[in-house]
Amino acid sequence: MRIVDAQVHIWSGAKPANPNHRQVASFTKDDLLKEMDAAGVDAAVIHPPTSWDPNANELAIEAARQHPDRLAILGNFPLDKPESRALIDGWKKRPGMLGLRFTFLQPHQKTWPTDGTIDWVWAAAERAGIPVALLAANFLPKVAQVAEQHPGLKLIIDHLGRPSGTKDDAAWGNLGDMLALAKHPNVAIKATGAPSYSSEPYPYRNIHGHLRRIYDAFGPARMFWGTDITRMPCSWRQCVTMFTEELPWLTGRDKELVMGRAVCDWLGWKLPQ
Repeated sequence: MRIVDAQVHIWSGAKPANPNHRQVASFTKDDLLKEMDAAGVDAAVIHPPTSWDPNANELAIEAARQHPDRLAILGNFPLDKPESRALIDGWKKRPGMLGLRFTFLQPHQKTWPTDGTIDWVWAAAERAGIPVALLAANFLPKVAQVAEQHPGLKLIIDHLGRPSGTKDDAAWGNLGDMLALAKHPNVAIKATGAPSYSSEPYPYRNIHGHLRRIYDAFGPARMFWGTDITRMPCSWRQCVTMFTEELPWLTGRDKELVMGRAVCDWLGWKLPQ
């Protein structure tokens, strides 16, 4: 079974702005690959953290160019700059670039998904065949509208649709809105960061029921395991085994899909057999 992590970061030159990430000035492709090897992770999708490393897209592109069978990218650009619109059509021509990912974490960005600022990107990405991942916990009903209006646009909800900084019961208050997105066949869910939404020790059993509801709603072809490893409270190997060994309902081909095959299919990442 090939294991593909749906979300990792690499960076250089500055410590992460998010204090939950490892507070180191660099975490390189070599660091990443070494930890992947130790954990038994075959490949990973880099999400360039340009909020603290402006050069993160270029860093990821070079990593994917050197290791195309192990690393791919969901990149980003400034959504509010008119010149960004010219980037869409050639976006996937860059080495390893499979799509886009946006977070809206800065205060001035929080209204962008709902105030019209980024409406242009939906049709543009749909036309260009570019999947878009979103940190969307605060605007899930908007995602439903976009999915319905742009049925050819593949959307991915980050981190199980959980609000940042929440744990246990508080993390799952909007689960109903997130599960409602499953009716749209062009919406998938990243099961990334799962351990961070529990205050219990490994294997974080108090969130297993929520994972099962998400799995039942979206199915294994639209649920992508991953970590966001540099802010996880456990080892990368435990992030793997939480899904491969501790969820008795995740078996067979469905496990293969969740653990890597499905995200590759969704993004069009053709890894060698």
